[in-house]
Amino acid sequence: MKTSTRIAGHLIASLVGVLRRTCRMRLHDDPRPELRLAGKPYVFAVLHAHQLATVLDAETDVAAMVSQSADGDLLVPVLKSVGVLPIRGSSRQRGRDKGGLKALDEMIAHVESGKPAYIAIDGPRGPRNRVRKGIAQLSMSTGAPVLAAVAIPTRRWIVGRAWDRMQIPKPFSTIDGYFAEPLYPGEEESVEQFRRRIEATINALEAEHDPTEAPQP
Repeated sequence: MKTSTRIAGHLIASLVGVLRRTCRMRLHDDPRPELRLAGKPYVFAVLHAHQLATVLDAETDVAAMVSQSADGDLLVPVLKSVGVLPIRGSSRQRGRDKGGLKALDEMIAHVESGKPAYIAIDGPRGPRNRVRKGIAQLSMSTGAPVLAAVAIPTRRWIVGRAWDRMQIPKPFSTIDGYFAEPLYPGEEESVEQFRRRIEATINALEAEHDPTEAPQP
């Protein structure tokens, strides 16, 4: 990792610390307390653009899949600063595995140990709102439900030139977190069918609660 990237990552981690102290989370239909009470792990699914907002509500013992990219290098110190375990790996590019298979195995082991996982489901390079199959594979391998969620700050900056239109909450804003019903894989459902169902769910959730940012059909 380049020194400049490492410094930038720590600066972002410092920003996250400020936001955690000044922003307020307001959660709607959050199924996690009930699942935790029942001792059931889950896979927390968010959009790449919502990572900074969702990490403000980070839980302990969560593992997050982080890409083998410059963006991933920036994210690692941020996740560590809030107690999240980063597991490095990216999806295939031009037929080459970028550590994604090994990372998926580590995520499966983490969830099977009874702990939750976190995935930005359209990362690391998009297309925006296009869910990759890894989260479906993780859920189907472990039986853990997928919790699709969007995080909408009341006041925010939007990086319009970024492929994901990254959202940065402004200090002292309120972040509304909206959850869909937990998604369980069907007995006869294929990975692709489940992937599409996850994608439809989180895109509908964003369209309902943040229509100005949701991609138009």
